[in-house]
Amino acid sequence: MSSSTVSHEIESSVSAARLFKAAMTEWHNLAPKILPEIVSSASVVAADGGVGSIRQINFTSGGDLGTKLESASSHFKLVPSSNGGCVVKLEGTYKTLPGVDASDEVAKGKEMMTNAIKAAEAYLVANPTVCA
Repeated sequence: MSSSTVSHEIESSVSAARLFKAAMTEWHNLAPKILPEIVSSASVVAADGGVGSIRQINFTSGGDLGTKLESASSHFKLVPSSNGGCVVKLEGTYKTLPGVDASDEVAKGKEMMTNAIKAAEAYLVANPTVCA
């Protein structure tokens, strides 16, 4: 097993507060709509969906958990930018299963996180009342 960490920044035209609400506190509701090819369903398991809540996210076969990854975790920081949008600073840690090339999985993880943020951004732009 190998553990790798990647840091990445993504610029967004959506405000930090709105993107945080969509990508963090409402992700269990939005992810299956925004990324149905990756997330089949999600729900709040404990608490009310706010800080400290436990969420269960069920992935489609398009996810690598259990086949290439033992575990994956991510840390997001959304920083407001002067243009009204934000910069998403993220750090992902991936623990691969034996025999899996960690560098490939890190690259895939970086792409997946970028695509998820961009999908959330596009959804929010198309739906201005969501998470407003």
